[in-house]
Amino acid sequence: MNQVKTRLQSLGLLDRTLSLATDDEIMALVSALDEDHLDALTEVIHGDVDIVRIRDGISRGRLDGTMEAIAMVITDACLADCIEQLGDSADHPSTDDLNDVLPGIIERHGVPATRIMLAATIAGEAPAAPIIRDILKSDDTLALPAVEVGSVVPLLSHAADDAERDELKARRKEAKAKKQADAKARREQAQRAKGR
Repeated sequence: MNQVKTRLQSLGLLDRTLSLATDDEIMALVSALDEDHLDALTEVIHGDVDIVRIRDGISRGRLDGTMEAIAMVITDACLADCIEQLGDSADHPSTDDLNDVLPGIIERHGVPATRIMLAATIAGEAPAAPIIRDILKSDDTLALPAVEVGSVVPLLSHAADDAERDELKARRKEAKAKKQADAKARREQAQRAKGR
């Protein structure tokens, strides 16, 4: 399977977990955030934190990283707890490792937060992504409901009009230019360091 297809599937999985969470569940996660996380969320969604802005950021931010950023901010405490519980096996957990810690994570953070955290981990290309994907497909508590054929929303459905597409392209172009500039600066710094 090529990387683009895998990436789109990972984003689709994350989108499903966010869609399954109710507005109240999302806002409960937001209300538990500390000030730093609230500031980060405000920056990601470009304004006041409310469910309309969050849902808009999720739907419009599927391809530019906004959806992932929202998921990571609202489930950061859940992820930190999971990493702590996994201990030495946090970098490369086995199915058994995850099955041992996930019931406690679900108890402390709830099913929606745990699902979103796991899907965000897959989208972040964690080494355990295949194991986590299996959990989201088959675990008695965390498995996502089957998707009805034809019910999957295309990733660009909310960017239907030309102005939104142009804005998305401009943001991508800007992000790409910044990455290239940062990479160039790192290369130049490395060259200068070698020359000493």
